[in-house]
Amino acid sequence: MPSLLAAATNTRDAGRTLPRRLAIGVALALAATSCAGAGGGKPRDTDRLLVVTTVAPITSIASSIVGDLADVEGIVPEGTNSHTYEPPPSVAALLADADIIFLNGLVLEEPIRQLATASMDGDAALVELGDAVLDDEDYIFDFSFPRREGNPNPHLWTDPTLAQRYASSVRDHMADLDPDHAEDYTANYEAFSRVVEGFDAAMREAFASIPADQRRLLTYHDAYAYFAQTYGWEVLGAIQVSDFSDPTGREVAELIEQIREEDVPAIFGSEVFPSPVLEQIGNETGARYVDSLRDDDLPGVPGDPEHSWLGLMRYDFATITEALGGDPRALTAFDPGPLPADQAVYPQ
Repeated sequence: MPSLLAAATNTRDAGRTLPRRLAIGVALALAATSCAGAGGGKPRDTDRLLVVTTVAPITSIASSIVGDLADVEGIVPEGTNSHTYEPPPSVAALLADADIIFLNGLVLEEPIRQLATASMDGDAALVELGDAVLDDEDYIFDFSFPRREGNPNPHLWTDPTLAQRYASSVRDHMADLDPDHAEDYTANYEAFSRVVEGFDAAMREAFASIPADQRRLLTYHDAYAYFAQTYGWEVLGAIQVSDFSDPTGREVAELIEQIREEDVPAIFGSEVFPSPVLEQIGNETGARYVDSLRDDDLPGVPGDPEHSWLGLMRYDFATITEALGGDPRALTAFDPGPLPADQAVYPQ
């Protein structure tokens, strides 16, 4: 694995591509940043560290490790397309106050990364978790993230084994930043790991109830590639193409033919990305259309027990299991035990 701080500051700029619309948004935000300046954020207790995160699953994972030892605040509002989210100028002040910033990386939050680079204090750390925990040769390029564009699939958190690596990276960076509490971060990580390992066993039990030839996914958003690789599933395709436009008529026709030939029982849409195209495919093939998967929008509202990375994974995989003819009870009945209150800030 890459070294900690080297991986944290390795931005891989040469391999990044940014759509023109997003580049314009970043330019506007950077212009506003020059007026905000460092230290322009809301008044806060400067004796407490400020941990800034991006999408809600990463906020939840970081909060599980940080606990009450620092303030954790997310940037991307839940229910927002994180691939195209353009941070408002006010985010620059939050980034300027941050002691450490955890991004997913792998080109998921380029406008935020660029704004962070321009805004953050010189002593702050910028950690791109995906880049830190995954070697280049393990990147997955696929339907919505083709190799020719150079941007790998960034959705590592839907694979619990990789979410555990994210937590490990958060632990190590927090211990470096705040060595007086290194043992606390380690204890929190060990508690999180026990939950992940128990949930992994529940997932495998539930998936075993699905006929082996039905463990296949056709989704709208291409968020399950790493999960599929780890748990032995096949991803048949993803409707959303790399520029976030609708697929061509030919691509839709090919998917319809594939679903009919392979007798796929269910296809999965996203709560954040409504898809008339996927609904049309379901109508034409007779496959059940399930439109409620959540890629990075946590269930419930902040403060609810299920408003967490674990709650997100439980909801998605129980939904998938049931729709494909399996028994989701191992997932729905999984008890992680008592968990500390999540005190992170989740923008809504």
